[in-house]
Amino acid sequence: MSLKVLLNFKLNWVLLCASFWLFALPIQAKYVVAVVGKTKNDSFYQQAFKGCEQFAKQHLDFECIYDGPKDFQDIRTQVLVITDLVRRNNISGLLIATTDSNYLVERALKKLKDNNIPVITFDSDLLEKDQQYRLTYVGTNNFDYGVALGNELKKFTNKENNQVCIQSGHSTTPNLNKRIEGVRYALSGQKDKRLSGENGWSEFDRCPLYSLGKREVSLGQLDKLLNLENPPLFLAVAGFAQFNSNYANVIAKHKQRIANQEVVIVSADTEQMQLEVLQQGLSSANIGQNPFEMGRLSTELMYQYLTKGERPAKSHYYLDFHYCQQSNAGTCTVNH
Repeated sequence: MSLKVLLNFKLNWVLLCASFWLFALPIQAKYVVAVVGKTKNDSFYQQAFKGCEQFAKQHLDFECIYDGPKDFQDIRTQVLVITDLVRRNNISGLLIATTDSNYLVERALKKLKDNNIPVITFDSDLLEKDQQYRLTYVGTNNFDYGVALGNELKKFTNKENNQVCIQSGHSTTPNLNKRIEGVRYALSGQKDKRLSGENGWSEFDRCPLYSLGKREVSLGQLDKLLNLENPPLFLAVAGFAQFNSNYANVIAKHKQRIANQEVVIVSADTEQMQLEVLQQGLSSANIGQNPFEMGRLSTELMYQYLTKGERPAKSHYYLDFHYCQQSNAGTCTVNH
């Protein structure tokens, strides 16, 4: 074999090996989008992240990462998480569930806009005055959701005068406040003030209860109310107490009272652990949302903007919600 032929053979072999290793290396994502919920260890926001991941599987130039305040709805930690994601991961875009619109905009979203990092809100939108800092919102129409919760509550009483206790998370959270407005409207025909006898409905004097989404606090609040001789009807505008793994043990003593409608518990959301306690007769009814689709559709809209410069066609993309009772708790929804 001549020297020239030998050299060509070796060169071709080197090029072949280089090509093999090049294609064997993982493709680096060109676009990295962060999904940030109000709390990180919440199956609702984890489902939204799974929706993002499903979309990303079909687009090799796209990657989803997930973060948020670990244990409860903390406005400062949410901003710190976003700041860290920008610094460490050089994110291309942000999908965010708003805890406090004013704080989020002033401490994070204005900087993102200055750095041309687009934002889509899901689950909880910015206040109307702040919506210039996001491309669109994907999620539930939260006022309508509150109306649905209030109408569901009415099915469990035939009294002329009723007291209700509404449980919420953070007092400044836009989507939860919209839900409270919707509940009040369904029960009384007005949305702007506490219920004080309109249409026979009033609010228990210690309520609304604000738990910051802390599971121990949420369950403790519910337990104290139910231990009263004549407890008010209870309505939670998010999962809160039912996200506590000890919920069934604490509420089991009220099972017969729930069956007799002496105790009424209506809750937003239909995560798997909530459906399990509903099937056990430890909740009166649940109305659920679609967090997986929130994450998937938000990601699709973000991808179209990042890759093609196409802004979302609508300012709000509203998704359906669904109704779960003990009789259909096994079939009323799919959790991812």
